[in-house]
Order: sequence, then C-alpha cells, then structure tokens
Amino acid sequence: MSLHDRAESLKVKHAALESAIEMETRRPLPDNTQIHDLKRKKLLIKDELSRIGSGPH
Repeated sequence: MSLHDRAESLKVKHAALESAIEMETRRPLPDNTQIHDLKRKKLLIKDELSRIGSGPH
C-alpha cells in the first residue's frame, strides 16, 4: 500500500469515527465511555496522518 493509499484509508476511517461519535452523542443516553474510546481512536488516526504528512481534510 502506498503512502497516499494509506492516508486515504486513514481519512475514511477518521470520517467514520466522526460519524460514530456524532451518532452516539445524539442518543438519548449516550455512552460516554464509548464516545471517549471513539475520540481516542480518532486522535490516533489524526496523529498518524500528521506523521505521514497529510492531515484529515
């Protein structure tokens, strides 16, 4: 997998996590532990994107 392909894959995962966070926060009783885990995963992806030189756009 090329660096560009890896960055694109990470951007897709980042967007999916953002969507999952949004859906969880809109629930009547959001699971704060789940939200925290999703945000942590999203941050790890953002960090990796920064390392390879392509931020989430």
